[in-house]
Amino acid sequence: MTALVVLFVVAVVPLAPTEAVLIGCGVLAASGDLPLAAVIGVAAVGCTLSDLINFTVGRTAGMRALTRFSQRPGPRAVVAWTASKLATRGESILVAVRFVPGGGLAGAVLAGSLRWPIRRFAPIALVGAALWSAYTATLGYFGGRIFTDPLVATLISFVVATLISVPIGMAVKAAQRRVVDAAAEVVPA
Repeated sequence: MTALVVLFVVAVVPLAPTEAVLIGCGVLAASGDLPLAAVIGVAAVGCTLSDLINFTVGRTAGMRALTRFSQRPGPRAVVAWTASKLATRGESILVAVRFVPGGGLAGAVLAGSLRWPIRRFAPIALVGAALWSAYTATLGYFGGRIFTDPLVATLISFVVATLISVPIGMAVKAAQRRVVDAAAEVVPA
């Protein structure tokens, strides 16, 4: 029970190491110490609450920060690219960005900054958090089933999660970089 409380607190606090704790709880579920469904549910609710906090931060301070950030052509292009993606494919982008390290936080703040209605944001935040929580906890669970040493299982599961999320993050950065390069070509130095 203590592990679930710790998981919930870590999931709610922005920038806390939720992935590592969730993988560890998945390993505990593999050993029978925790029910896997409870681990996924607690993490999903905690991450959704964190997203709502970050969304509110974006609503209150986000536009000022975006305006300051967008004064140069490169950052302005990144904000414009992200805003256009959120406008046209917002729901799928917010779910996908959840799998990029720090992406859940950035997506929630941006959605708040761009004045998404909370009734549009909240359900997609829950879906994204639930899918990400299920994926991450299951990695820990399978790691715990394959390796008998909990530390080895946690480390291997974390490495696998990193190997999956880093290329996704690199693809997003590359797309943003192309937009920044295109903006730099348009604006004379």
